[in-house]
Amino acid sequence: MKRKSFGRRVLGFLSEAAIIIIGALIISTLLRTFVGQMFLIPSGSMENTLQVNDRVLVAKFGGFQRGDVVVFEDPGSWLPPSPVSENPFRKGLEFIGVLPNSAKEHLIKRVIGMPGDHVKCCDADGRLTVNGVALEESAYLFSEGGVQVSPAIIPFEIVVPDGHIFVMGDHRNASNDSRCRLTDFLAGEPPGMAAFVPVDKVVGASVAIVSPLDRFSTFTVPDTFSTVPDPDQPAPVDPEIIEASPGC
Repeated sequence: MKRKSFGRRVLGFLSEAAIIIIGALIISTLLRTFVGQMFLIPSGSMENTLQVNDRVLVAKFGGFQRGDVVVFEDPGSWLPPSPVSENPFRKGLEFIGVLPNSAKEHLIKRVIGMPGDHVKCCDADGRLTVNGVALEESAYLFSEGGVQVSPAIIPFEIVVPDGHIFVMGDHRNASNDSRCRLTDFLAGEPPGMAAFVPVDKVVGASVAIVSPLDRFSTFTVPDTFSTVPDPDQPAPVDPEIIEASPGC
């Protein structure tokens, strides 16, 4: 048998390597599109559950429920305009899932109310209530020096509209979330709609902190949400804003 020349052997090796690399990129892209995606945490609105620069894996299947920490696209002017990245190489690696998504058009918060839920701040003990049941939030609310932030300061009472969710950050003093927008108006939308996140804007529920390694942990729904009953009425088409004041 005639032995292949060195050039042919090199060409064969390069061809096989190219096939492997392309296959790996296709698989990575498919996983990112349909299974899960990593996101880089840019702010302290979810402390101490999440820290700045944590890398979080988000599942794109299985849905989500009250108490989950979800990533969602900006539902409309929640974030200031951000400059377009000038590093196409990094954007390409983010697209195929090699690097965590660092885009500024996504947010991460905890789901407090699902469609139809009656959310109120606060009861006589200063606790949020959902469908009449008080939430015990000490397991995840931000605390420092033994002092925990209040669940909320400005009173509100709402019913979440159909196809939307009501979200809040775990560091309530540093989170610009649903309760902050109950008096905002969006052109062509019912009053208060700006405060709610459309379900179709949700990327998915957070599964784990994957980096840094000393922060590795998985997410579970806090026990307090297991006591919340489903709403006894169908979700309204428009949000019901029973009480709201400007601010958070």
